[in-house]
Formats: sequence, structure tokens, C-alpha cells
Amino acid sequence: MRAVVIERPGEFGVREVADPTPGAEQVVVRVGAVGICGTDVHIVQGEFPPTPYPIVPGHEFAGEVVACGISVAGRREGDRVAVDPSLFCGGCHYCAIGRGNLCENWGAIGDTVDGAMAEFVAVPAANCFPIPDHLSYAHAALIEPLSCAVHAFDRLPRALGSHYLIYGAGTMGLMMLRLAARAGAASVSVVDINTARLDVAQALGADATATGADAFGRPQGWEVVIDCTGVVPVIEDAIGRVRRGGVYQQFGVAPGEAAAAVSPFRIYNDEITIVGSMAVLHSFGRAAELMGTGVLDAEVMITHSFGLDEFGAALQAFRDGVGRKIQLTPS
Repeated sequence: MRAVVIERPGEFGVREVADPTPGAEQVVVRVGAVGICGTDVHIVQGEFPPTPYPIVPGHEFAGEVVACGISVAGRREGDRVAVDPSLFCGGCHYCAIGRGNLCENWGAIGDTVDGAMAEFVAVPAANCFPIPDHLSYAHAALIEPLSCAVHAFDRLPRALGSHYLIYGAGTMGLMMLRLAARAGAASVSVVDINTARLDVAQALGADATATGADAFGRPQGWEVVIDCTGVVPVIEDAIGRVRRGGVYQQFGVAPGEAAAAVSPFRIYNDEITIVGSMAVLHSFGRAAELMGTGVLDAEVMITHSFGLDEFGAALQAFRDGVGRKIQLTPS
């Protein structure tokens, strides 16, 4: 089969590789669509420490089951599925307390083992979630990033009628916008320096949009402030916008060595809660359900589709901030 292979940081191409065969509890999925995300860029650049090389990337995907291992039950050839890429060890302290996304031996399809930027991929059958007939594979490939957003809302202490401020109107910021509206927000304001993205946020239900939070004229701040950028100056501004007694969430991924200036006194005096959210945890199935109900306008979210041989162009488009969700269609 053909697959994108990252041989080592900075070196990649489409190669002929061996077809996968399923282990006893695995299935082989013919990949219908796979999204590109920031983690894939970090892997290409050698900035994601868990990744071994060479590796086939791709962890946001959906497709058709074409082969099943001898011990697989509940899945069969022909099933249409989206796949949770999480690979938790099940035996460490964090897995034992139900925090598998913090697993001491954390792994993920496309991040630590070969992934879905290929015609076929072998995955644990238990990680496969059925998708309704009305969802295309391209739309179903959005379930994985949506499951990250669902986990983020699991992490938020929140109340009905809260006012939300979201930094970043890329794919994840727009997903957080849609979930905030579903979660009973009184209002959702969105900040981004890209005015075209703000137009999309407005169309998807943002109550207010601007290139800077000062434009909103809300000196008292917001009960919930979420960063979806990972950019240090943005993070510093965002924390300063939290209302007394409110919550700040770090959802965007900053470089490991990055540091932001925060006032410890203000955290103490204003009783500000700071929470993080990392990847997926018990949220994939719920994201699949939400996707099936139309919580996202997938046609708006997905702006570019490339063939497998166009991975380099797709990667550059992502780096350039072109559009929103960029996908490959390996099959």
C-alpha cells in the first residue's frame, strides 16, 4: 500500500509499504479521510518527543473495516467507523485512577505507532466507533478533534448563563464556540487576528468577534476564558480577561519551553481557577453522537482536501493558516 512516511525530522514522502495485518484484537481500516493537525506538524519538525521514526502520521480519521483479527467481537468487515487514536497502557497510576490521557506510557495511533495517512491502518477494534450512514468519512474524521473539545468541557467548572471569551477562531476555537453555545453560555465572544476567520465565527453563532478583546468593552471580564492558540502573548492577555471567581483554560498547545507571565496575587485574590486539557479521555463516543446530531457544520469546517501524494502541499497550507480543517483522502 501507499503511505506518507516521515523518515526523520524534516524528511518525508509517499512510499510503498507493507499492507497491515490485524492482530488478534485489531481490525484493518481502509482510510476514507484523515485530518492534519498541529501535532502532525510537530512530528514532521521533530518537536514531538514521544514519536519514533520512521512513522506514518495521521490520528484524525474514519473509514471502512476491511479485515478483523481472530478475537474481535462487535466489529465486522464493512463497518463504517471513526477511530479513537488513544493507546493507554491500562496499568500505570494514571490509568488506574481513570486519567488515561496522562498515562505514563502514553501512545497514540499516528503519534507513536503508524497512523492513517495511508491507504490502510491496523487499529484496536475497541477504539472503533460506528458512524451513522448520513456522515461521510470526511465529516466523521472531525470526531477526533471534536472529542478533544468535549474533554475540554469536561474539565471546565462552569455554570449556565456564563459569558465565554475564546481566543483563536481556527478549527478548535470554532468547535469550542459551538460547544459553549450548546453548554448554556449567555454569550460567546471570539478573538482572532484573522478577520476572515472571525467572519466564520460570526456565521457559526458567535455573539461578538474582534481582533482584540478591548473592542468588546467588557472591563469586568468573562466567567470563562479559553485559549485555543498556544501563543504566549495571547495567553498572557487571555488570563488578564478572566472575571473574579472565573476560570481560565489552556487548550491551545504551546511549545514545551514556553513560559507566560501570570500574577500569583491575582489568582489568589480573585480566586481564579486555571485548568488544562490534553487530548481525549472518555469523550470519543460522545463526540461521535454530537457529530451525528449536527453540532458542527462540517462543510464549513472542512475547507481543503488533498490526495495522499499532495501531503507536502497540504502540510504547507496548514502552516500558512489557509482555511480551516485540511484533510487527505488516501483511498
